[in-house]
Amino acid sequence: MSVLDEMISKKEAMLPPGTNAYRLADGAPWDGIFIDVLADRLLVSVRDRGISSGLKEALQETGRPVYLKRLDKDVKEAPLHLCGPVEELRFCISENGVKYLMDMAAGYSQGIFLDQRNNRAEVRRRSHRGARVLNTFSYTGAFSVCAALGGATTTTLDLAQPCLTWCKENMKLNGLCPEDHFFCKGDTLHWLDRFAKQGRTFDGIILDPPTFSRDEKGKIWRVEKDYGKLVEKAVACLAPGGWILCTTNCRKVTEKDFDRLVRSGAPSAKITSAAMPPDFDGEPYLKTRWVQY
Repeated sequence: MSVLDEMISKKEAMLPPGTNAYRLADGAPWDGIFIDVLADRLLVSVRDRGISSGLKEALQETGRPVYLKRLDKDVKEAPLHLCGPVEELRFCISENGVKYLMDMAAGYSQGIFLDQRNNRAEVRRRSHRGARVLNTFSYTGAFSVCAALGGATTTTLDLAQPCLTWCKENMKLNGLCPEDHFFCKGDTLHWLDRFAKQGRTFDGIILDPPTFSRDEKGKIWRVEKDYGKLVEKAVACLAPGGWILCTTNCRKVTEKDFDRLVRSGAPSAKITSAAMPPDFDGEPYLKTRWVQY
């Protein structure tokens, strides 16, 4: 058994049932190198270093398809095949028994953020038949799928039409009918204002924005400066007794900073924090706050 196979056995022992996608190496034992297991494939991510001959040999010994991704904010290229068998670039992974479509050719991200596993499970737990859940900055709609599986009617919001289409594919993979749910293309801030003006409210709202974005008018939005206003706009669309998932992976924002930002937008709410999944045992960069009214 190779070193990586031993690591895989140990990590899989801590995973929930029905999960075959997780963080295998979180910056250690290979400094600055991150390895994810995606079903039968391995995705190796690096920032400013190459792959040593020893690590490459260990990767080859697994017999799995291995892909290499550069973690550079200015590089949006798809991962490159490094070693092992060459497989289809589109495939499915499973998390808590939920299926998600992955695409190695999609660019910087391949379809799902593994560090949000616990939050997706909690969204499903909090969703119920008759509930209305809004998923903003939805990307491929993983939170929408979980809310819908919990019984909620979802509204999925993203600036990119391909992301909304991907969400519909994920719904179909899990036996859900996209026609039973709502999809909105456009800027989240504008849509939140529109929902508030219409008096349209939700029992749950997911806020997982990019750290930096620019709207169609060129206005810049940054987590460290504008997250509190985002929470405030979401609160204006929240039904009595509702909840908001507030999360960010912005490393510039400390836990204390994030508490301040969230509290500024929801001053009277009960706010609790949550930890990252246990397979992410490196830097705890993901901040999560549950806002409850």
